[in-house]
Amino acid sequence: MSVKVRIPTQLRPLTGGAGEVEVGGSTVDEVLKELDAAHQGLAERLLDDNGELRRFVNVFVSDEDVRFLDGLATAVPDGETVSIVPAVAGG
Repeated sequence: MSVKVRIPTQLRPLTGGAGEVEVGGSTVDEVLKELDAAHQGLAERLLDDNGELRRFVNVFVSDEDVRFLDGLATAVPDGETVSIVPAVAGG
């Protein structure tokens, strides 16, 4: 299985400047593990010490926030796009 992962600007130094990369995986968890294996250091920026998504990181599959689906267990169909979006705060 191959999925596209959209990388936010802040994390692109870890992907050699790439804004989109392809990795394998059938769940968000597997996709993030494959992403970190290919581009070491991403997991520590995306996941907390318990292996959960950091509060300020949003992940979308098919434009749906995985927090409102099955979290890291959310299925990612072959060919789908996963988007990593940092939360925006301020006023």
